[in-house]
Amino acid sequence: MTVQGWLLIIVFIGILLLLARPMGQWLFALYEGRATPLHRLLGPVETRFYRLSGIDPNEEQGWRRYAVHMLIFNVALLLFTYAILRLQGILPLNPLGHDGTSGDLAFNTAVSFTANTNWQSYGGESTMSNLSQMLGLTIHNFLSAATGIALAFALFRGFARRETKTIGNFWADVTRVTLYLLLPLCVVIAIFYIASGVPQTLAGSIDVTTLEGAKQTLALGPVASQEAIKLLGTNGGGFFNANSAHPFENPTALTNLVQMLSIFAIGVGLTWTFGRAVGNQRQGWAILAAMMTLFLAGAAIAYWQEAAGNPVLHQLGAAGGNMEGKEVRFGIAQSALFAVVTTAASCGAVNAMHDSFTAIGGMIPLFNMQLGEVVIGGVGAGIYGFLLFAILAVFVAGLMVGRTPEYVGKKIEAREVKLAVLAIAVLPLVILGFTAIASVTGAGLAGPLNKGPHGFSEILYAFTSAVANNGSAFAGLSANTPFYNGLLGVAMWVGRFFIIVPMLAIAGGLAAKKYTPETAGSFPTTGPLWTGLLIGIVVVVGGLTFLPSLALGPIADHLAMIGGQLF
Repeated sequence: MTVQGWLLIIVFIGILLLLARPMGQWLFALYEGRATPLHRLLGPVETRFYRLSGIDPNEEQGWRRYAVHMLIFNVALLLFTYAILRLQGILPLNPLGHDGTSGDLAFNTAVSFTANTNWQSYGGESTMSNLSQMLGLTIHNFLSAATGIALAFALFRGFARRETKTIGNFWADVTRVTLYLLLPLCVVIAIFYIASGVPQTLAGSIDVTTLEGAKQTLALGPVASQEAIKLLGTNGGGFFNANSAHPFENPTALTNLVQMLSIFAIGVGLTWTFGRAVGNQRQGWAILAAMMTLFLAGAAIAYWQEAAGNPVLHQLGAAGGNMEGKEVRFGIAQSALFAVVTTAASCGAVNAMHDSFTAIGGMIPLFNMQLGEVVIGGVGAGIYGFLLFAILAVFVAGLMVGRTPEYVGKKIEAREVKLAVLAIAVLPLVILGFTAIASVTGAGLAGPLNKGPHGFSEILYAFTSAVANNGSAFAGLSANTPFYNGLLGVAMWVGRFFIIVPMLAIAGGLAAKKYTPETAGSFPTTGPLWTGLLIGIVVVVGGLTFLPSLALGPIADHLAMIGGQLF
């Protein structure tokens, strides 16, 4: 480990904390439906959209109607993308002449981008046309991210409103987030990427002469525009197979820093928005403190392990940290930090191959996802996932003080606890269940390229990434098969929407409740004790559930490495 590496982590966190308030203020204006400085320019666009679609943005929806509209919207997008991928070969903007994808790959990809997972069982430059990249995939990067933020707004209203049956309007929330937040920011970020050397063209490729005099064909396309929303929306799907390790997606150390900040910016802003929405800013800061503590712990462990390197190689005379699978222009510190950022935020972007990390260094990204998208988390999904753990934590606290649990002025009763447990239980049930199936079937065992515990980790990582809607991979798993495309597709859909529906039911129930002011017997939910309890609940639930699988995978891999055995 170096001083420069730690300085990078400190600077990153400092900039991030500075972004929390302005981003939170902008999000709060959208949450309330107030005008922003962009309304003068974009307001007529919003108005005409509502008029053409027949939507009344002022019509409030109950949680059931909000959920139904959200599901219909996402199913329609899934079918639309599936059709584009299957018909790709006869559609325009296909300069390299790619054929339509197979049925199982089209299903997997359509579900993946609809669920904000962006798991990729394909190489983008060798499989997707420009039309498929822009219209079939990038559109999801905006709309799945906007859906996540809209759902967070709905839960915020559940805590903030009193004795009402409504939690907002899904169509208005998605439209405002897309029009006034995601699109403008992505235009600015895309221009920055173009200025930094990221391509933005409809051309399919260019022929170049290398320094050795050989001829080489380089794939091109509308990369910068996809790159901007891929990171800001915590989507992660790369235009190229190498993702953010590719110099056309992430050419410099500065673009690397901007990408990491983009991944976290909306997530930290939403914690500020939550505090403002419930009328107590300290509530938002308490959640952010818990998130950042978990993130910093993961970053420190991953950086430490990657900097320490592989003892087996040290004995052979290859001293130094673990540079396998990492770009030289980024080095160990930036690669380890990026891996923790992207898996702490439900973003599948990678600038190094996690499969080449040390066993414990690779376990941290895996464990981040197993905690349930709550270490900052995806846009919207992170904060509403963390609030589910907050409901569980305040229930435990209520048992300790012998009173009915209360959180931000709402009594947490049996219904809310049951729904929260139901949503939280989805991850371990599907991750461990599907991993078990893949670990004992011929089709599943044909996927991992490594043997022993590392091969098991590749399978475990794939289903963890899918259910947690992350999308990154260990890259040592051959996943483009009917077995894995189908099973991972189901896992991504369940991991996204089987959590959302119980969460919306909680929002609807909370919105109908009266406000309960704090008393001397109330458990405080803003101080260090509360932050520590939150962290403890998140780690204990994740640790107790997944520790046996981690022991079979990365922990066994680490112990074998110490003993001189590699897989």
